[in-house]
Amino acid sequence: MTLEIITDKKLAPMRHGFFTRKGGASSGVFSGLNCGQGSSDQSEIVAHNRGRVAQALDLEHDALVSVHQVHSPDVAHVIAPFSETPKADAMVTASQGLGLAILTADCQPVLFADKKAGVIGAAHAGWKGAQAGVLEATVDAMEALGANATNIAAVIGPCISQKAYEVGQEFFEQFTDTDPETRHFFINGASSDKYLFDLPAFGLSRLRARGVGHATWTGHCTYSDEARFYSYRRTTHLGEKDYGRLVSVIRL
Repeated sequence: MTLEIITDKKLAPMRHGFFTRKGGASSGVFSGLNCGQGSSDQSEIVAHNRGRVAQALDLEHDALVSVHQVHSPDVAHVIAPFSETPKADAMVTASQGLGLAILTADCQPVLFADKKAGVIGAAHAGWKGAQAGVLEATVDAMEALGANATNIAAVIGPCISQKAYEVGQEFFEQFTDTDPETRHFFINGASSDKYLFDLPAFGLSRLRARGVGHATWTGHCTYSDEARFYSYRRTTHLGEKDYGRLVSVIRL
């Protein structure tokens, strides 16, 4: 099956893609293009799927670079494939021939490009990482390589949308006790102690406040479209034992 790749013209001419689950070799709950090395899927099948992604972006297999994602604000500067995978949630590079690959299954995959400076970045931004500043840290790291925030395009790929992201009172207070202005990212849920959180709107607000020249969301909800996307929350609601990981990649 042919791979399905979502792109955004604001990142062009940088080769990039938010890959859906279509076109992979995994089966069962992982059916499709599962690129999660941390999943319980067969490692050789995950490697095959990642190889297909690398080929689609004209990369060597080992040039598809990932980090050990831990919901942190930490950013890795990539100059060559890692000999040992670092713990971080974002990557930046000004080196040719490297694909920065972020894995998600509801969290925000964010791809960055400053075409003028020839600097790119990629970040994994769930609520915890976004609140901790991973998006701003990615812009900081890109600027350290010669980028300028006003020239950066940042695109949030498929992630969970507000209509599918119900949270409790404690979650609401984790945001609003720190910053009362974050109230506008929540609307009332099905009961008085439940809220619906707008993760991509929160991500966009952080990017724009940092001065990024162009920030947008592709508008795809991972929870709501099972045929195209993996979703941790959907898997949890269905009582499944594991879930696949989507991959989003950008390269110079």
